Amino acid sequence: MKNIGQHCVMVIVTIVFFVVMLALNEWLFSSLEFVRGANWIYLPAGVRLLCTLLFAGAGGVGLLIASWLVCFFYFFPDDIVRSFFGGIVAALAPYAMYRIARRWMGLGHALNNLTASRLLILSVLYALSNAVMHQIGGWLMGRGLHPDRLLVMLIGDLMGTLIMLYGAKLVLALMPARRNLYELQ
Repeated sequence: MKNIGQHCVMVIVTIVFFVVMLALNEWLFSSLEFVRGANWIYLPAGVRLLCTLLFAGAGGVGLLIASWLVCFFYFFPDDIVRSFFGGIVAALAPYAMYRIARRWMGLGHALNNLTASRLLILSVLYALSNAVMHQIGGWLMGRGLHPDRLLVMLIGDLMGTLIMLYGAKLVLALMPARRNLYELQ
């Protein structure tokens, strides 16, 4: 039962973190919105990758719920199909990158072998996959292909991801070091 509770907490933390970063992004970077849903800097993209790396499947579920909430009620309230599939793509791309990192990069649950170069590669692959998957989804729904939106989303997701990851690194560096339990005995 404890495991279910932990997963629920991770899902809720992901949802809240995503929505807060979306609001912060809208406040800081609203002038950098290219078109609805494509920004030159998009902080929630970093939340997506960070939460899937930290929380795995629970992060993916939280992202799906958060993405559906913002798509249905904020970004595209008049377009049910776009909101439904947009939410799926927004959760699928970072989770797929997490799975790729686990399989091909040998990423462990503790993230202890996630080097700076691997994280950069993962960030680029995530930004590219998210932008491409959104373009393919739009094309399949009859909206056509938009290379300009693809480029903006790629750059915005990459910038947002790097800002969030380096921000997380800074927060961790500023936190007091935890003492090893063996030292206390």
